[in-house]
Amino acid sequence: MTASASPVFDWTGPLGLPHFETIADADFAPAFEIALAEHDAEIEAIAADPTAPDFANTLVALELAGDRLSKVSSLFWNRAGTDTNDVIQALEREIAPRMSRHYSKIAMNKALFARVDTLYQKRADLGLTPEQDRLLERIWKSFIKSGAGLDEAGQKRLAEVGETLAGLGARFGQNVLADERDYLLLLEDEAELAGLSDDLRAAMAAVAEDLGHKGKYAVTLSRSIIEPFLASSERRDLRETAFRAWTARGAKGGATDNAALISQIIALRTEKAALLGYPSYAAYKLDDTMAKTPEAVEALLGDVWTRAVKSADSDRAELAKLIAEEGGNHEVAAWDWRHYAEKLKARRFAFSESELKPYFPLNRIIEACFDVANRLFGITMTERKDVRGPHKEARVFEVRGRDGAMIATFIADYFARPSKRSGAWMSGMRSQHKLTMPDGSVGETPIITNVMNFSKPAAGQEALLSLNDARTLFHEFGHALHGMLSDVTYPSLSGTSVSRDFVELPSQLYEHWLTVPEILEKHARHYKTNEPIPHVLLDKVLAAQTFNAGFNAVEFTASALVDMAWHTAGQKPDPATFEAETLKKLGLPEAIVMRHASPHFLHVFSGEGYSAGYYSYMWSEVLDADAFAAFEETGDPFNAEMAEKLHKYVYSAGGSRDPAELYQAFRGRMPDATAMLAKRGLA
Repeated sequence: MTASASPVFDWTGPLGLPHFETIADADFAPAFEIALAEHDAEIEAIAADPTAPDFANTLVALELAGDRLSKVSSLFWNRAGTDTNDVIQALEREIAPRMSRHYSKIAMNKALFARVDTLYQKRADLGLTPEQDRLLERIWKSFIKSGAGLDEAGQKRLAEVGETLAGLGARFGQNVLADERDYLLLLEDEAELAGLSDDLRAAMAAVAEDLGHKGKYAVTLSRSIIEPFLASSERRDLRETAFRAWTARGAKGGATDNAALISQIIALRTEKAALLGYPSYAAYKLDDTMAKTPEAVEALLGDVWTRAVKSADSDRAELAKLIAEEGGNHEVAAWDWRHYAEKLKARRFAFSESELKPYFPLNRIIEACFDVANRLFGITMTERKDVRGPHKEARVFEVRGRDGAMIATFIADYFARPSKRSGAWMSGMRSQHKLTMPDGSVGETPIITNVMNFSKPAAGQEALLSLNDARTLFHEFGHALHGMLSDVTYPSLSGTSVSRDFVELPSQLYEHWLTVPEILEKHARHYKTNEPIPHVLLDKVLAAQTFNAGFNAVEFTASALVDMAWHTAGQKPDPATFEAETLKKLGLPEAIVMRHASPHFLHVFSGEGYSAGYYSYMWSEVLDADAFAAFEETGDPFNAEMAEKLHKYVYSAGGSRDPAELYQAFRGRMPDATAMLAKRGLA
């Protein structure tokens, strides 16, 4: 197959998209062959260039190389995450280590690194712009952290480690997906449905029918089903059954058990860090972040942990009273907490999640998301129902700026399905940049995707969101804006190409605007009557924002601390024992579990992106709470001056400057944790 013949490389559809409907699973393997060979040739041409290295013939050339590889990779990983099957999973297991090997080879190309190093050593004399200097520094550091400074034996071993880790990460994620996909608790009679709201019943019935069990109700391990089930079901035995299955993902024994994979991953990551001269893998990962060191992370998490446990202990006592009032003679168990917390919330604030959900229909919350973006940044979102996305359920939008010019394409895929991995995420099919392309065109607009796992309603019914679902939608759209509003010259600095503990700032900050009263008043409308959310209910929602703060903080912080423990302690032969011992030392309350136990901790073990980096959500939360406080201090959540600074220094700046510099340019100072602790109800 030639490159021109492959539908994977034909991006001539509307809005510059591929013709998704023409791309078969079988097209990916040959497309990878073409793209990898082409990228190899481009890299060799740069490395062998007989002319002296300069910014254009080395760094710009590197930025432009691999265009077709980026195309096939973005399409493949989207399909692997949103609509996988045996063919895709087999190729995923093959291509993940091969891609690692490919990029290791580039990083260890001595002639190529010599050109980059020559430029880096004389960078002060090159007359570079600040953005060019930042690009040179980041590319040089990426070579160093990829083993460019090692001897031949060290480079060979590092490449082997990277290749093996990539394969192990792919297997880890597939095991979790298999456990989620294969679990099904079918309910039938009214006694089994006690406590479940009408909308949850409808969602469970729709899932059951899709799986061939019409007339029954399915409990699956999708968060959009399992969490509301645990919160509302009156059947304690069924809550326990479902909860144990949910928390046992990746730890059930047999072919999908992840324990051995965790041991191998940690051992290899420890070896990788040692090869590169770092005392631990955490030290290696944190070297180029805002936090800088594991000690800085542990200081932040430790302070929050102490406050969170104290708050959770107080809440547990309140839940125990509720159980006793109902005549129960059992302690608060992990499968009880959400259920009795929901009851306590209803008593304390006189509303329940089921009362709230009718005012949060999906399409209204999407409109709210877009409205906030328009008020802050002047962008408009127009759905293109005539344009096919990567899946038949995906929706495509064109994005235009204040001047009416098109600045991005946005693709959203909202509903859960068995072929989609759990969770929610943003990714880019194409990054924004301003370079002149080989065909003479200048720059490219970004193509950004958001993927969710909301419960799909029955045909003709509205999808109703919980408040947490709505926050998730705002969160991921905040990431999307970071990609869509990017305004930099170089692809490697575009959008979300920032340090891990800064990348969550745009997403977590955006969540704040969901609960701005004027946004809720305008968009939180009853899906049947179109009546706005009653003021009395709105007041209760806002008052309840810090409810269950201890539980939420313990659940998250336990995961972040265990992640850091794994990556500072080094190899441990028995993951379950190590996790249990770590949690015992921390004093994890018995009625709360980690949000992500190690065997299904996809952030940390299915790839290296968030490894030793799960803390970054909380680090970014310090930033986002402080940043929103800047708007609150003006008395206007849409203050035009602050919005302009936010746009310039956060959402459009990408990685063009050090994140600490960018934050100070926006805020006028570095943040402190005061606003974050208050936001969480832990001050």
